[in-house]
Amino acid sequence: MTGPTGGPTHGPAAAVTAPVAGAPAVGLDELTARAGLMTRTDRKYVLTADEARGLLAALAPAARVLEIDDERDFGYESTYFDTVSLAAFRQAATRRRRRFKVRTRRYVDTGACFVEVKTRAARGVTVKERLPHDDDASLGAGRGFVADRLAAADLPDLAAAPLVPTLRTRYRRTTLLLPDARMTVDTGLVWTLLDDAAPTAQAAAGDLVVVETKTGSAPSAADRLLWRAGHRPDRISKYATGLAVLRPDLPDAPWRRLRRRHLADVVPCPA
Repeated sequence: MTGPTGGPTHGPAAAVTAPVAGAPAVGLDELTARAGLMTRTDRKYVLTADEARGLLAALAPAARVLEIDDERDFGYESTYFDTVSLAAFRQAATRRRRRFKVRTRRYVDTGACFVEVKTRAARGVTVKERLPHDDDASLGAGRGFVADRLAAADLPDLAAAPLVPTLRTRYRRTTLLLPDARMTVDTGLVWTLLDDAAPTAQAAAGDLVVVETKTGSAPSAADRLLWRAGHRPDRISKYATGLAVLRPDLPDAPWRRLRRRHLADVVPCPA
């Protein structure tokens, strides 16, 4: 399947994003200038493929789709790092006001890699900071950047703690520029456990689609469409939810309803 300028989409992503296949393209520089939103409010929704197609059909007249080198959906691989005691996971599991995530993110199609620190600021606002990085499997030279960002987020104890690779995610992402938001559509999500405390395992989310709206503060038109259709933001974290799926010994209270509703058939298997 191709867009109007020839940009292809692949596999499950093509089926889900068919309603915006004819939407105009937007380049990365323009998308970043208009909707970089490194400090933002994120709202995530877990949809079936049919529900996602219906949403995109409604948004298509005003949507533009990120296109880079004639591609319209992109492979992402993220390696998440945590303390040995899983402080980042446990902060999310207990809904602590101050939270953090540390990961490397590799853009599979271009080879670009970054180390990223995400922290939760006041009123639930997410702050993401990142630095170009040359190794997606370790923090390496990026460890100083991580420590500095965690200390600046008022997490000094964690800034000094050793961090180890814990979980890897991979999926394909299509990004839309809307008049009042940036929206991502993720398909083909697979989790792989990297924790030395448990055997290596893997799980796939099947044909579920994770839709995320990224706005300044006010809900977007996409959020309001989803709400009218009966959807509310889901408590899904690709890191914490994946770890809860792969590690049944860990607490999963914030994601239990999501798991029962959407992930009941997801069974870990050897990687």
